[in-house]
Amino acid sequence: MVNRVELDKRTDDDEDYNPFLDRKIAKPNSTTGTLIHLIKGSLGTGILAMPLAFKNGGLIFGLIGTIGICLIYVHCVQLLVGTSQKACKRSRVAVLGFAETAEVVFADGPPMLRPYSNIARNYIDFMILIQSLLTLCLFQIFVASSLRDVVNNQQQIQWSTLVYIALATIPIAFITQIRVLKYLVPFSALANTLMITAFGITFYFLLSERISLDDKNFWPEWSKLPFFMSTVLYAIQGIRYVLPIENNMKHPEHFLGVCGVLSKAIGFLTILYVVTGFFGYACYGEDTKGSVTLNLPKENGLAESTRLLAATAAMFSMGLSYYVPMDIIWRRIESKVPEKRRNITQIVLRLVVLILLTGVTMGVPELEPFVGLVGSFCSGNLVVLVPVALDIVFRWPNNFGNYQWRLAKDCLLGLFGLLVLVSGTIASVRNIIALYQ
Repeated sequence: MVNRVELDKRTDDDEDYNPFLDRKIAKPNSTTGTLIHLIKGSLGTGILAMPLAFKNGGLIFGLIGTIGICLIYVHCVQLLVGTSQKACKRSRVAVLGFAETAEVVFADGPPMLRPYSNIARNYIDFMILIQSLLTLCLFQIFVASSLRDVVNNQQQIQWSTLVYIALATIPIAFITQIRVLKYLVPFSALANTLMITAFGITFYFLLSERISLDDKNFWPEWSKLPFFMSTVLYAIQGIRYVLPIENNMKHPEHFLGVCGVLSKAIGFLTILYVVTGFFGYACYGEDTKGSVTLNLPKENGLAESTRLLAATAAMFSMGLSYYVPMDIIWRRIESKVPEKRRNITQIVLRLVVLILLTGVTMGVPELEPFVGLVGSFCSGNLVVLVPVALDIVFRWPNNFGNYQWRLAKDCLLGLFGLLVLVSGTIASVRNIIALYQ
């Protein structure tokens, strides 16, 4: 928690304080290593949903809109990291995480907002928790859908997605019991290898398919625009990893800037997203599914293996994805549990949360509504609204530049974030409700 007294003891010499020099990191990441980690944080199953984004946005608008949203994303991340670095300098601390940055900014902000610093921290933790849990539900659906398509096709059976969700939960239950981060490294490494292989094979199919643009949409319908924005934001989501990655850099001064690590990573990802989305929708048109791997030809053995590779990668990724929300939950209840019961409590807690998530997944066993919901509700908050709000609070009242242009720009970004949040969430919820009608 932020110590208000310590913040008030700052002196004029604090302007000379360099938080980067105070960082004590045993094994810091190189600039190249940071670039790789940042790309890995955003390059997951989300990229396989990009053809769905182009299906909702059309080929021309999808191309322009994806580039535009990626530019907004990189700017909002720059706002977040820049605010965190300046907050470190102002409060004389070496590093701050996402939630800690929000707490410090509010605690040192306008007097009327200072009492809400703890609420700001809790809000960030809550949003990261919701995003992580919804993403886990999406992973379960993705694994089950991929297994359903392969097994049903190969064995000539007609088992429903619900059966495969239940079957996939068994190995997932063991993977999600791993509590030590270093023990998850082999699973994450294997997941990355499998996902890269699956993406490479998928890309081969996309580029080798015969493409016709005659029956494709070039521009979106207004009703589908929220789904486009939400899907792109879901695909690029990785903002919860940004500050932990930046905090472990050997040269954090290389993170921001026009030619910084962040710009290079998002530039590379933008190219991948645009190419995957464009060719995916151009190949499969209105038949495009929530993951392009589900569109690959069922009679082709290589395509079938791609679905299995991607499903296995998603399953192994759930260990690391589960670590984040469980860490947030456990930090809040650990002190209330007797020490001798903490081990069994963690085992039961992790199993109960997984069972609850499985129940939600079985209630809505479709990819598309979850993709939109995660992208609109979670990314609309964490990617756009929160960085903008922190920038405004930190700069208030006299640090917005000539004619208050930074405030005007932040307000416009905030309106965009609200548009994505409200319209995308409503549209996704309506889709979920429509599944039962």
